Amino acid sequence: MMSVAPTSLAHTLAEQNELFGNAFAILRNSIVEKAFPAAVVAITHQDRLVALNAFGNFTYQSNSRPTTPDTIFDLASVTKVVATTAMAMLLYERGLLDLDSPVISVVPEFTSADKRRGEVTFRMLLTHSSGLPAYERLFLKADTRAALVRYVFAMPLVQNPGYAATYSDIGFILLGVALERIAGEPLDRFCQREVFGPLGMTHTGFCPPVALHDEIPPTIDDQTFRHRIIQGEVYDENASVLGGIAPHAGLFSTAEDVALFAHAMLKGGRPILRPETVGLFTRRELSPPGTSRALGWDTPSQPSLSGQYLSANSYGHLGYTGTSLWIDSDRRLSITLLTNRTWPDGASNGINQIRPKFHDSVVESLMQVD
Repeated sequence: MMSVAPTSLAHTLAEQNELFGNAFAILRNSIVEKAFPAAVVAITHQDRLVALNAFGNFTYQSNSRPTTPDTIFDLASVTKVVATTAMAMLLYERGLLDLDSPVISVVPEFTSADKRRGEVTFRMLLTHSSGLPAYERLFLKADTRAALVRYVFAMPLVQNPGYAATYSDIGFILLGVALERIAGEPLDRFCQREVFGPLGMTHTGFCPPVALHDEIPPTIDDQTFRHRIIQGEVYDENASVLGGIAPHAGLFSTAEDVALFAHAMLKGGRPILRPETVGLFTRRELSPPGTSRALGWDTPSQPSLSGQYLSANSYGHLGYTGTSLWIDSDRRLSITLLTNRTWPDGASNGINQIRPKFHDSVVESLMQVD
């Protein structure tokens, strides 16, 4: 691939506190109510970064490190779109990935006596309709990357392929293995060269160096598996056994870097992808019936954690640690919200009420000035 200059995003932040005062107040109140201790938001609108703001501290302790706009977060499942789906889009565009080919053509280890496994396609993995289970605590059985992947290869189907959409980390781990084989290199190396580098995402990557760990908000005081505070390393236990470089979780980034990725998507994928590819992957699939899934991406359902205003042409993804990215191509709008809502014990689910309120407030503010 020929080299490209990093994408640029004009900053117009002077009026953000006035324009998004109500939305920012929602986040401040959420911190007081202990929905999460730290948050950073980045909003792009009509090719400009119109908001980049930080709230709270790394933990609820008053003397803990203040959050800044440059704070790096564990993106959790937002990894699925910013890294793994982006890799799939690039391989598809280059004619290397056939969405409707069987996965066993690339990963023969997935074959078993269950003939249905031969029906599982790459499209099904991307749309979470492969029939694989949602989640398994494989980290309790496997202590190496190779062992965990072998468990994924042998995972029984829980429903017929293509029958229904069931969000599946297991399916995305299998997808990642297949994509790495097609590309001939690991996920992290491919994405650094083909996605993060060209887009100027200089604070994005897997396995942050130890020197940066203290600058990343902790996600959990893990007393059951790793028996330590998890800070600067991936929250997800299966991803941890995979070495922190996993297709379903493990990417770390700043809100501004994620906004750069969103900005490229709003520009039809330029400079890394063609508009036709972005359109294909972000359009809601017609099968299975009633699904909200696109290829790797999700789209607004009813009701949606994206709120009530994002258009039918919107797409996004959530992360378990309290992260999210939503992109509305009709409004030329993206909203990145990064938090560590899992601190200290993963018990807080307040963000499920906060996300739609926050997104609605952002759009309402923009509607007043459009």
